[in-house]
Amino acid sequence: MKKELFNELMQSVTQMDEIRRGERASSREVYIASEQVKRIRSLTKLSQAKFAKVIDVEIGTLQNWEQGRRNPTGPARALLRAIEKDPQHVLAALID
Repeated sequence: MKKELFNELMQSVTQMDEIRRGERASSREVYIASEQVKRIRSLTKLSQAKFAKVIDVEIGTLQNWEQGRRNPTGPARALLRAIEKDPQHVLAALID
């Protein structure tokens, strides 16, 4: 069993390296550009300070995203995508 798991892990590492070198396409890549973050926030009609508070990030983090110095990752990226698709309902759930 351990050898099988190790082989799967090594296969993943090999595939990751191929993606990094451009030899293989990523199976799924979600990227939110700084312009997109600004546009998503504009859908909410909230200031940077209020939007940052609602999504529970530091205002500096939001500013870094909007200015392209950093990119949202993980749950923040998923939350931004949800807000983009349905700002009214997602915000209603967050601002309870």
